[in-house]
Amino acid sequence: MAAPALTHHSGQPRSVPLRELRTRLTQLIAMAELTDTVTLVTRDGDTRPVAALVPVGGARSAAQARADADRLAAVTAGWARRLEESHRQGARRHAAELRVLTDALAEAWAELDRRVPPGTDRELDRLRAAHTDLLRD
Repeated sequence: MAAPALTHHSGQPRSVPLRELRTRLTQLIAMAELTDTVTLVTRDGDTRPVAALVPVGGARSAAQARADADRLAAVTAGWARRLEESHRQGARRHAAELRVLTDALAEAWAELDRRVPPGTDRELDRLRAAHTDLLRD
């Protein structure tokens, strides 16, 4: 059973003086392994860290970190290109569908104007005015 002194839930690395590290090294290593906890080591009487006890998964070389960052940048750029192309295709498709709909609506209004001339039906004239306002916007 772990001692209460080992429970640390703030999300920040715990800090222990070198003297405490010497006496609790086995416990701190177990905590790092089981909970991915980072422990900063300070000199006795000084708050500045001088070393860190880090879980093996967190101990990555600078070259590995750069390679990961480069790979992430390449993947991100690829997805950005795909999203942009998808956006362009959607915009083209939307514009084409809007043209078809606008043309069909113009034909419907032309047929309606032929059958019921403007000025002969108040409700239809109100709809014509509303449609004209929509086309202006």
